[in-house]
Amino acid sequence: MDGKENQTKQNTQPETSNGKSAVLGLQHLLAMYAGAVAVPLLIGTGLNFNSEQMTYLISIDIFMCGIATLLQLTVNKFFGIGLPVVLGCAIQAVAPLIMIGNDKGVGAIYGSIIASGIFVVLVSGIFSKIKKLFPPLVTGTVITVIGLTLIPVAVEKMGGGLASASNFGDSTSLLLAFVTIGLIIVVQVWGKGFIKSIAVLVGLVGGTILAAILGQVDLAPVGDATWFHFPQPFYFGTPTFDVSSIVLMIIISIVSMVESTGVYFALGDITGKRIGEQELKKGYRAEGLAVILGGIFNTFPYTGFSQNVGLVQLSGIKTRRPIYYSAFFLIALGLLPKVGAVAQIIPEPVLGGGMLVMFGMVAVQGMRMLSKVDYNNDKNLLIIAISIGFGLGFNMIPTLFQQMPETVRMFTGNGIVMSSLTAIILNLLFNGLKGEETAEGL
Repeated sequence: MDGKENQTKQNTQPETSNGKSAVLGLQHLLAMYAGAVAVPLLIGTGLNFNSEQMTYLISIDIFMCGIATLLQLTVNKFFGIGLPVVLGCAIQAVAPLIMIGNDKGVGAIYGSIIASGIFVVLVSGIFSKIKKLFPPLVTGTVITVIGLTLIPVAVEKMGGGLASASNFGDSTSLLLAFVTIGLIIVVQVWGKGFIKSIAVLVGLVGGTILAAILGQVDLAPVGDATWFHFPQPFYFGTPTFDVSSIVLMIIISIVSMVESTGVYFALGDITGKRIGEQELKKGYRAEGLAVILGGIFNTFPYTGFSQNVGLVQLSGIKTRRPIYYSAFFLIALGLLPKVGAVAQIIPEPVLGGGMLVMFGMVAVQGMRMLSKVDYNNDKNLLIIAISIGFGLGFNMIPTLFQQMPETVRMFTGNGIVMSSLTAIILNLLFNGLKGEETAEGL
């Protein structure tokens, strides 16, 4: 099946109305909003940015998430994978970028990002040819680990945000989190049609309303935000091109491509679209272009957001139209920080409850992909067991490798990276490149 047939197959899926698509797009935005702003917050804090710089960083980040998503949605001969995928800042880039900024300056951060984006565009064709490295055995394992790795983040938010806080896990936070989860369950189980498809949004809105009644909603972010903010190229100055920084960001970009590959295959599995070399190549190119634009407008590298995979699965709406709305909403929010700040009033416990459901759905999608694996082959069992063990274990205890060099710790401290590399290497060692056709039912 070629790219044209793939597109035709996806277009045969029923489209939702514009109104329903807009609401679904809003749900996708809320699902990724916290993760999207986390990266600029962490990096800006690590580099001691002032409040004005932080405001720009967060606003332009949201704006560019929308632009990056549009690049991926818009299918043409050069770029765009055409899946209902939302792009956001790659969390694995946080530590390396803080290190580059502190050692080489902010200019080196954006020079390395631009260079890594160019690298992704140039190697997209080569990287797409190694699709056989990612059979369901590998991608299913990675997606499962991604979901399971993210669940503790959701649980921490359910307790109020920081496990070290004195009021962590107080009764109000737990009430808000579990009411949100309960609402999602009720709507998902007993809801009908469109209402059922927006279960997560209903849960988030309902949880926020309860929080407002309990006096737990803070409107200060809306009052403090400016009305309009326009993107400025090279806001933080002229980029500089340091070789060691560029190499480091290229490595991180490869890791992001591996993670995005898992997201693409998961969405392809959900939507029934076969992901071949051409689709992967155009998907990588779209990411590369987004990374280049991120460097120019002083944001960060982009990758497919796995949390939105859970929403596609949960809502049952598998077309791109809601994601187009989500992209436009992101662009609008990036231009209007005061409007965008509204999403920040959702209390941490409410977000945590919604995130727990979505991240769990991501893990379940990975398990569904693993159902295609031949478990009569003990080698496959061993690959999955070790890959999941490394992924979860090293992520929980990253200090295991604290005596190793910084470049080694950068990989071993990221459970998703370790799971991906382990699954790929062990699958090649035990199975080679055979069996991929059968595994995907081609």
